[in-house]
Amino acid sequence: MEKILDIAEAIAHEKNLQPDKVIEALKTAFTQTAKRVIDQKFTFEAVINDETKNLDIIQTITVVSDEDERLNDEDLAPSYISISDAREYDDQIELDDQLQIPHSLEEYGRTGASQLHREIEYHIQRLVENELFNKYKSKIGTLVTGRVTRVDANSSTYIEIDEVRAVLPMKSRIKGEVFKVGDHMKAVVRRVNMDKENGIQIELSRTSPKFLEELLALEVPEISDGTVIVEASARIPGERAKIALISTHPQVDAVGATVGVKGVRINAVSQELIGENIDCIEYTSIPELFISRIMSPAIISTVEIIKNEEGEAQKAIITLPADQKSKAIGKSGINIRLASMLSGLNIELVETDNTTNEDGEIQEAKDGLDALEAMFS
Repeated sequence: MEKILDIAEAIAHEKNLQPDKVIEALKTAFTQTAKRVIDQKFTFEAVINDETKNLDIIQTITVVSDEDERLNDEDLAPSYISISDAREYDDQIELDDQLQIPHSLEEYGRTGASQLHREIEYHIQRLVENELFNKYKSKIGTLVTGRVTRVDANSSTYIEIDEVRAVLPMKSRIKGEVFKVGDHMKAVVRRVNMDKENGIQIELSRTSPKFLEELLALEVPEISDGTVIVEASARIPGERAKIALISTHPQVDAVGATVGVKGVRINAVSQELIGENIDCIEYTSIPELFISRIMSPAIISTVEIIKNEEGEAQKAIITLPADQKSKAIGKSGINIRLASMLSGLNIELVETDNTTNEDGEIQEAKDGLDALEAMFS
């Protein structure tokens, strides 16, 4: 037989696996084969033989007295041997010692060989899948790039990423996107599962806020190196997004760095997102000020944060001029929805009779007499 340690090394190199893990998988394959071809009730262990570079199959059995009742129990007997029988193997053995009896799978001919082949194939495949599972589990929320290999009847898009195939469901595609076989696309890993029937399953997303953040990190060096931090983000995929940014360096403008000269950086990201408009907002830890910023382009008067009994912020009551309400809500409610998602608070709007002038300044409403005088002056 070819040296099993040499085989382990070859498998590890071919499958890009750690040699130690391959050896453990082979040990499991050998012990399982021994159980199948010798006796399921026996306890086996696969041990590396440094001289032959092979794995030796050892049956471990406990030595008991000749009168021990466990020797007559059909279920327990395979794990025990009488001291009289044990001393035929080792005349120095004592009660309660662990006798180790060597076995050779080669004695079982083609049956043993074919069974061992199946076990090795199975356990190596499980090892490969586990390694891939752990690899992509650690990539959840990160950007991957792949080539489209198939689009099924449900519009699920299958993408080849390195050594695995992932799926981009219809629900995780930006509205209006169309992919065809051969296209190269970017997405973030959303979920990684593994089951016995289908093996490893990787689900991608292009609608997640994390996808926006990863694209920004790709385009904006200040984000990728940590000079600018994305504090929070929210999206209505394909329509509009808001992203809160904070600079860790006093001389770096977080919003300016992200937008880029003439908007070149943010436009590149918007193009990947099928024209999604992206609002960049400077983050602040003062909740009232932060809320006022994320309600842009609406001009608001005041913000009141309502807290629960535990002191946690739950709702923001925003007072604003009547002519700013439509801007605060946005088309189909998109602005207030994004602001709520970004802040994590329910937002309630309270309008006043005030208005804003051309300079964006809030003017208090005139009372009835003043209004009449203004009309006839």
